[in-house]
Amino acid sequence: MSYTAIEVDHVTKRFKRQTGGPGSFMERFLSVGRGSSVEFNALDDVAFDVAAGQTVGILGHNGSGKSTMLKCISGTIRPSEGAVRVRGSMSALLELGAGFHPDLTGRENVYLNGSILGFSKEQITEMIDDIIDFSEIPNFIDTQVKNYSSGMFARLGFAVAVNLKPDVLLIDEVLAVGDEAFQRKCLERVRGFQRDGRTIVLVTHSPDMVRLFCDKAVVLDSGKMIYCGEPHDGVVVYRDALEARTGIRHGDGTPTELNKNQRDTVSLVGVSVDPPADGGESHHPGQTIRIRVRFTSTESIPAIRLAIWLYSHDGIMVSNFSSADILGHDLLDIEPGVSEVEIVVDDLPLLQGSFEVTAALQDVQETFEYDRAEAPTSFSVTSGGTSSGRVRLKTSISHQQLEPGAIDPVRPAEASA
Repeated sequence: MSYTAIEVDHVTKRFKRQTGGPGSFMERFLSVGRGSSVEFNALDDVAFDVAAGQTVGILGHNGSGKSTMLKCISGTIRPSEGAVRVRGSMSALLELGAGFHPDLTGRENVYLNGSILGFSKEQITEMIDDIIDFSEIPNFIDTQVKNYSSGMFARLGFAVAVNLKPDVLLIDEVLAVGDEAFQRKCLERVRGFQRDGRTIVLVTHSPDMVRLFCDKAVVLDSGKMIYCGEPHDGVVVYRDALEARTGIRHGDGTPTELNKNQRDTVSLVGVSVDPPADGGESHHPGQTIRIRVRFTSTESIPAIRLAIWLYSHDGIMVSNFSSADILGHDLLDIEPGVSEVEIVVDDLPLLQGSFEVTAALQDVQETFEYDRAEAPTSFSVTSGGTSSGRVRLKTSISHQQLEPGAIDPVRPAEASA
């Protein structure tokens, strides 16, 4: 049964900001009670709902109120006006390891955090092995956390939050923790949460992360909510606001005008990647991969543009191309019924990692989208070599022995310069 998991009811949060005043400790001590301050709204009448099972991304520039909003939802701070109502158990990753006591061991902090979230000692005991395994720090679990590195802190914090399996998970800029393998595991666990129908609120600076993971976007600007709706439109609003603030264009040509009547004529059925031709589980650099996009149409459309996005496991866009890029000026002609487009990528340039593909059908001018894939499809690449990174460069190397005196010695003047 569908219900509202989070209700943000016209929330305003005020803080005081000091204005000028003495600088040294003695000056501040002698001026106690005489300092001046002004109030400002970190959040200004923000209202939105999150349905159970939705993943909502909150975007905004630094100081826009994103983290304050998440703290109000988590109950860490109280709104000055308005209210926040949350249904179900909740776990918040406002700062990985926040709430850990430095003098307690990792194991003791797991029990402490679990009890704060309302779990009994017996329930935590049932889950603690999974938490320790996920964190990948079993040799240090009985060490005081004040001796942990920042990476170990992050691993244990994420492991606690996701393995307690809350109904609502709040994440503030902490998805990419640890090394690449651990990042993939964290993001796969978030995907698992989505499949389980859990509610997620994600604060991030990455528009691609919002488009890849979220069902809805909320955009904040100086404490005010300026957009709430579809992720791809929210990204456009966010980038337009960023451009207005900085004067620098961050957009990527994402369509902004949406014609619902025209949208209904074409529906994207699915996006898939053919399995490796050699029968293995992973693709390899240099192989050929085939991406298939299937869609239906209720009428003939003389020209349509198929856009493809390829993301790495951490939400970074590796490539964005379209049928127009491949075909030149010719676009796809659509007839009523079911259609399938096959895109062949020769000599795969990707290195080891997991990747996701998503697609959208757009008009010729890219002013609106007929439809966009609801969820990306994933595939993995195994390189088996020593190269690292996301892409494989085509390189060659040559070597020759130079004759003595082929390189002029550095003159004293050049050496001193």
